[in-house]
Amino acid sequence: MNDTDLAMMRKVIGLADKLATEGVHPFAAILAGRYGNVLMEQGNAYLPDQDMTGHAERVLMTRASKTWRPDFLANCTMYVSAEPCCMCAGAAYWAGLGRLVFGLSEHRLKIITGNHPENPTLDLPCRQVFASGQRAVEIIGPVLENEAATVHETFWQNHGA
Repeated sequence: MNDTDLAMMRKVIGLADKLATEGVHPFAAILAGRYGNVLMEQGNAYLPDQDMTGHAERVLMTRASKTWRPDFLANCTMYVSAEPCCMCAGAAYWAGLGRLVFGLSEHRLKIITGNHPENPTLDLPCRQVFASGQRAVEIIGPVLENEAATVHETFWQNHGA
């Protein structure tokens, strides 16, 4: 982990916090290129259609996969406010992502949200999903977990968790 990683994590947690103040599930993702330049940003896309698969990471990886080939994405990092679920980790793997840095762990998120009908969290570490693949993905996290957790604690307390 380096200074760019910390700065990008603060940026993605800030994006998640902004979403929360707008009443949107506070999950955010940023795709950065080889030199730390922001290529794409994505917030949770559950609303307005109540798309249960509209996770920020999945939507970002779909957009990225339509824009770049896996050999390009292998040199990119996705920064996410919370650890990707198995669906999102699978999307990152299939898109060809080379590196992931996350804030809040999936395990801690499940403790915060419980069995909320809008976020039935799986307690399945993304490392386990990526380890099942045929190529390596560098994973760093949790990073700044307490900061990332605060956003979720406030949001889900106000939304019936």
